[in-house]
Amino acid sequence: MIIDNGSPKVSLNEVVMFPFDNQSIPISHGLRLHLLQNNNAGFDREIVLKTGDPGSPDSRLVVYYGTVRKVGDELWMWYLGQGEENIWHQRVCLAKSKDGYNWERPKLGLVDYQGSRDNNLVDLLGGEHHVQSCVVFYDPDDPDPNRKFKMAFQSSKYNHAMAVAFSEDGLRWTESTQNPVGHGFEMSGVVKLNGCYYITGQGYISHFPITRKLETRLSYDFENWTISSCVGYHRDDVPPKPVPSNQQPIYDVIIDGEQIHLGASLWHRGNVIIGIYGMWHGHPSNDRRLVTMDLGLVVSNNAMHYREPLPDFRIVPAAENNWTQEVAAWSDDEQLLDETLPVACLMQGQGFENIGDESLFWYTPWPEHASDGIRVATWERDRMGYFSIFSIPKTHVFLDNSLTETKPHFISSPIDLEGEPARVAMNIDGLSEHSKVSVEIQNERFEPMPGYTAEDCTEPIESGLRKEVRWGEQEVLGGMKGPVRIRVNFEGIRPEDVKLFAIYLTKKTN
Repeated sequence: MIIDNGSPKVSLNEVVMFPFDNQSIPISHGLRLHLLQNNNAGFDREIVLKTGDPGSPDSRLVVYYGTVRKVGDELWMWYLGQGEENIWHQRVCLAKSKDGYNWERPKLGLVDYQGSRDNNLVDLLGGEHHVQSCVVFYDPDDPDPNRKFKMAFQSSKYNHAMAVAFSEDGLRWTESTQNPVGHGFEMSGVVKLNGCYYITGQGYISHFPITRKLETRLSYDFENWTISSCVGYHRDDVPPKPVPSNQQPIYDVIIDGEQIHLGASLWHRGNVIIGIYGMWHGHPSNDRRLVTMDLGLVVSNNAMHYREPLPDFRIVPAAENNWTQEVAAWSDDEQLLDETLPVACLMQGQGFENIGDESLFWYTPWPEHASDGIRVATWERDRMGYFSIFSIPKTHVFLDNSLTETKPHFISSPIDLEGEPARVAMNIDGLSEHSKVSVEIQNERFEPMPGYTAEDCTEPIESGLRKEVRWGEQEVLGGMKGPVRIRVNFEGIRPEDVKLFAIYLTKKTN
């Protein structure tokens, strides 16, 4: 099936429509969008990967300028570790998990660290060079088995310019002979869409003023990247605005104001890409030590242009009110020092997964010398936001009295089923004998399809994930000619109880 929502015309086995994707659900009446912060927001942050044992390559710092990917039936995490050396040298480490909470460090035996290979270092540049950031893409269907795993990274070897490497097993990496492949680019997310790779990050030289923006570079082979970038989202227009001083050289990076840190980590759901970005709040003094940072939510349908469903909403808020920890800090001569500092900054890495009945996202405190480990944010599965109704006063000056009985509802963008049968299901809460929904299938011209009207609908009775919709005895959409739309009505004497989190349109398989 193909949805006409601004994404590339790609045939999908499933279309997922979230209320916060206003291009898949562009039309609504009487509904309000709510976003949900992670379930463990606040001070009780669950640390899932702490620093390693003494003598290990991550005994001092665990830094999530990295990636989580599902490989087979396991989750693999590539992250950066710092040992006890009194130099700034981070290496790429690997951890594995079955559930996203409990992580193990496999002994890979690949890279020597302090006279031993009994560690979890992957073989990237032999561990000889500092790595600033890395993003991994798992491409198991690549015809070249040596490129099943792809990595973009920054390293001191190339003065932190963008470089790439490839691997058959995700452990032993061969860097491209074309490195470096782009200017400096701190990245945090990558997706593949219609044969093209899109990597997001923060660049510094392509666009004025020199502030942190969500920028995207593109490549069709993961090796030849656009040098120019697409500015997908920026916060320069959010007060207080970062305004460059007339005396400030244009090559200086501005600390002040609202900016975007590291671009966005990306979750590709077929017809929509969900992103979490670093919501940088720079202090007017331009003092980096006073920066605070939450994590915000953006969405895209083409992997280049992003938008915030609710501006400035903190989907993963940074802790406030005296959340402090013992951290390592750098002296002027690059020696590690122990200090107690407030931690009011968060940093995203690439990594979303639906595991069981939860949606998981991994992140870490920032600055990068925060040493207590990587955390996980959780939501109930696919429940990052929902629609509920709001009351429109019947006496409102702009409301036609003849339309006051219009039910709160939304209508999707056109979807071409390509002649294949499909099922409709909901992620929904609050249903009861007094609060209901009905689903109607319309043609592109908003005309109800015979047999699939709201009156024909046998609404879901129970709340839950993927509750299927029926129309009488019909369980699937079949025999549809031309694009269709999905209309959902909120009904009953207490429609305000209903929370609709997602609609799934899935190709029926035998």
